Amino acid sequence: MDNHTLLLIDGFNLLSRGYFATSYGRSDDQLSKTKDGVYTNALRVFIPKLFSLIREHEVSHVAITWDVKREETDRRIKYDFYKATRGELPTPLIEQFLTLKTVLEEIGIAQLEMSPYEADDLIGTLSNKWSHSIQNKCFIYSNDRDLLQLLNEHTSQIIAQKTGEIIYSIEHFNNDYGIHPKQWVDVKALLGDSSDNIPGCPGVGEKSAIPLIQQYRSVEELYENMEDLDPKFNRYKKKLIAGKDSTIISKELSAIMIDIPHFEDYTFEDLKLSINEDNLTNKLQELEIRIRR
Repeated sequence: MDNHTLLLIDGFNLLSRGYFATSYGRSDDQLSKTKDGVYTNALRVFIPKLFSLIREHEVSHVAITWDVKREETDRRIKYDFYKATRGELPTPLIEQFLTLKTVLEEIGIAQLEMSPYEADDLIGTLSNKWSHSIQNKCFIYSNDRDLLQLLNEHTSQIIAQKTGEIIYSIEHFNNDYGIHPKQWVDVKALLGDSSDNIPGCPGVGEKSAIPLIQQYRSVEELYENMEDLDPKFNRYKKKLIAGKDSTIISKELSAIMIDIPHFEDYTFEDLKLSINEDNLTNKLQELEIRIRR
């Protein structure tokens, strides 16, 4: 597959960022809508960005990945505290999520959602398989730094920053952290993640978590060497011992699946970009959205 490029979009990450960026300080009545009253403030971010990414990166294959309901995920089934602190979503955001799924289906953009997995697991499995079988460029579009564990020689993450978007590669990661991307899950195991209610190891922050993994390679090796812990980490020893169970569980929750069995014989044919131009024109008119192709 010469010059083929895969784009994997963390659907709700983009949609929700678009929603909250354009709804801050506004009531529902002040959000942009079509003449028929359909909310569009998040769609006005998502749809142009989708086509901008396809154009800029000469994408040949694309998939939007979605989470299933929180209660259906294997992580939540096993650990009921996982993501338990997340509140209810605003009604206009939910409505635009439903509108978007219909629009994407009608214009021919592939979408993937599979219980009991999360969007990250779909991205992890597809990017891993693409890297090994197709061995061409894969771009992950998301601001979720958990996904950094998926970086490799073929896979980079497009991250939006205030100064613009950057294509964050494995070289960037190695320069910034001095570890392999696969070890990022060990750093996350120590740090935890308040947004997902993953506890981590209380009292251990980024300044200590990264040097610990640089030296001991994984949390398992770290705990195997706890009795002979390097003296420079002595101030964290009690915290590490007390937080061992929490750290191991946090690694389990932070690890993105890269081998969902369903995709064992996947060919990527269903992700080949094939836009229904008539439906696209009609949907853009309905939603009163303009894009650049």
